[in-house]
Amino acid sequence: QVQLVESGGGLVQAGGSLRLSCAASGRTFSRNAMGWFRQAPGKEREFVGDISWSGGSTYYADSVKGRFTISRDDAKNTVYLEMNSLKPEDTAIYYCAADAGFYTLRVTQAGYWGQGTQVTVSS
Repeated sequence: QVQLVESGGGLVQAGGSLRLSCAASGRTFSRNAMGWFRQAPGKEREFVGDISWSGGSTYYADSVKGRFTISRDDAKNTVYLEMNSLKPEDTAIYYCAADAGFYTLRVTQAGYWGQGTQVTVSS
């Protein structure tokens, strides 16, 4: 059974940091672009950032650029989202996703989704 499992969410004060992890099991995703998305209450799910299959390229939403960093460790089949200088507007459920295609630079069509992890930033 293929699974993406996020962890690392929690409650943090504004200005603080969190590191989310997305651990894959059931198959390797070393040939897939991986991404992070988030959904705040009452809002649609939005793109946060993604990383190419090789790890050589990353892309971020303007709202998180300079504060968030995505990385991957294919030996551990895990993708990370390092979040710094957190703001209350970053409060959301964070999801990781794997692109359905191989050797892709971006997550254009998610083939797998995790169940999400809650991040709450207090002011």
